[in-house]
Amino acid sequence: MTYTEKTKKKTTRSKSREAFLTIEGVSKVYPTAQGPYTVLKDVNLTVNEGEFICVIGHSGCGKSTLLNMVSGFATPTDGEVRLEGQRIGEPGPDRMVVFQNYALLPWLTAFENVYLAIDSVYPDKPEPEKRAITREHLAMVGLTEAADKKPTQISGGMKQRVSIARALAIRPKVLVLDEPFGALDAITKEELQEELLKIWTDHRCTVLMITHDIDEALFLADKLVMMTNGPAANIGEVMQIPFPRPRDRSQIMEDPEYYNLRNYALDYLFRRFAHDADEE
Repeated sequence: MTYTEKTKKKTTRSKSREAFLTIEGVSKVYPTAQGPYTVLKDVNLTVNEGEFICVIGHSGCGKSTLLNMVSGFATPTDGEVRLEGQRIGEPGPDRMVVFQNYALLPWLTAFENVYLAIDSVYPDKPEPEKRAITREHLAMVGLTEAADKKPTQISGGMKQRVSIARALAIRPKVLVLDEPFGALDAITKEELQEELLKIWTDHRCTVLMITHDIDEALFLADKLVMMTNGPAANIGEVMQIPFPRPRDRSQIMEDPEYYNLRNYALDYLFRRFAHDADEE
């Protein structure tokens, strides 16, 4: 049985009830001077509450467009995205995004960046409670001592920690991560992967994460969603990642199944969908 067949069996069993997050028949078409340009076409995906999903694919395959529709920053041309049965049409605090470029306000300290999010979503909470939540989440990502520093005074890894703390501080139902570790060095990247996995294990919010790193996806995710090439991209396959949790990186990398999955994903991305764009 192939990885795809395993996925289809599991998907069939789960269709009897409304999934936590549903992407149904979604297409996205942009008008251009040369005519309509279809980025995504008839995308379907169901995500269960508490799942960690990684999305991978070549540049231009619509990964960010798809997650922007989950976040509410974009709307489908056709189809719909539903969270707990409610159609998503705009951004909301139940879906928080962590960007690769951190998106911090440079004139505010780390504490103030996190506090601002909490104050915006929960303005009626008592001041001491909002400050306590801010301190709790900075501590969660190891930034207690950097709380009074501004973004220009801290490293890229620390900035991303602030972004993660800010996103989690308002307790979103869905955390959207758009290549959050793509600009970081390898050591910092692995450290933050470990921290993210620990935080997710403790809180179990639903995570959708774009990545170009297959090893990152195999370490973090429950499922790896592999996109076809654009234009008119779709979901080609959904790979189930079988490693039990909690996960240990060294143990996973000693498992022969790790390399089977890794090679399968590499073959999908860099053989079957390697040069389509150049040949058109």
